[in-house]
Amino acid sequence: MDKAATLAWLRRISGDIATVTIKRLEDTLPWYADMPPARRSAVGLVAQAGITSFIQWYEDPSSTPWIAADIFAAAPRELLRSVSLQQTLQLIRVTVAVTEERVAGRGDELREAILLYSRDVAFASADVYARAAEARGLWDARLEALVVDSILTGEADEELPSRIAALGWHGHGEVCVLVGTTPPQFDVDQVRRIARRLSVDVLIGVQGSRLVLVVGRARVPGKESAEGEELPFAEIAQRLEPSFGPGYVVLGPPVAALVDAGQSARAALAGFAVARGWRGAPRPVEADDLLPERALAGDTLAKQTLIERIFRPLQSHSPDLVATLWSYLDNGRSLEATARELFVHPNTVRYRLKRVSEVIGWDATGPREALILQTALILGSIGTSEPPRRRPAPRRR
Repeated sequence: MDKAATLAWLRRISGDIATVTIKRLEDTLPWYADMPPARRSAVGLVAQAGITSFIQWYEDPSSTPWIAADIFAAAPRELLRSVSLQQTLQLIRVTVAVTEERVAGRGDELREAILLYSRDVAFASADVYARAAEARGLWDARLEALVVDSILTGEADEELPSRIAALGWHGHGEVCVLVGTTPPQFDVDQVRRIARRLSVDVLIGVQGSRLVLVVGRARVPGKESAEGEELPFAEIAQRLEPSFGPGYVVLGPPVAALVDAGQSARAALAGFAVARGWRGAPRPVEADDLLPERALAGDTLAKQTLIERIFRPLQSHSPDLVATLWSYLDNGRSLEATARELFVHPNTVRYRLKRVSEVIGWDATGPREALILQTALILGSIGTSEPPRRRPAPRRR
């Protein structure tokens, strides 16, 4: 049979092939049978368009680039969201199988043409889904950048939770913000892989030379962690630190939920701006360890934190602790000089300093923590009506 006769015969049986194909889809593919009628109809249109397109391609094989792409134009764009690439390939396989059965005995040339055409259609379908995935990825990247920017600026609105949900955020509970520099070759996928291994979720914001990670504990599907196995955020930051470029990496304090992440972001950004003021700053460094530098730079949150977490607890607990701490710091952290000024035994000074550490969690005997405590005392005293005065030395006779 010549090609013209074969083409005429294919056009006559194309309707029968489409009908048998739809019946075969219903019998062999459960996902197709479970679809709503409108979507089943759309899938049927794709199958029928594929058969018609094959006849046109068989007549003129050079039309492949256009005809293969036109197959998917027969269905609404929403079909891409409801039919996966795997299901599309199953659809192609069933259609090809039915067509091969129907044209059996018509010669090897026609059968080979069907195989070549099905290959082109498979590549075309992969291209359609790849372009859809690329468009989705670009949209997700823009949406993620918008969410991170809203967190950094503190301009959270009613739409922020829905935007976060659209990004597939799996975080729950506490959240913190990590700020550093962007590396020359930044690998977003590597950061997400590290985060998954640590059972956390991340939102990534690249703002020029600055890289911002919003980190939240995540419930990974199929992986239930035992209670008490959650890593502290300081350890999580240590694992993520290699993803940043050279320079300082600052970890903001944890907050209760993602919608409150702006508080952690403000502290992290303020710490990142002044981190160079601490010559021995570790990498990463917690924003609360940079409270003196932040306070000197005019950070209101740092000043308030120092007063609320150090000065006021000590003042309300015991005036003797405040007086002892003042004296100890003013005397160069000398126990003997402090004891002489306060007219007490050095062991009493030791005991009071230990109590200071128990009340506020900072140890005045360390040089770095001494700076933090002295800054807190200065700020707290500025806000009180009667600052503590140095006790005069006794007169010699």
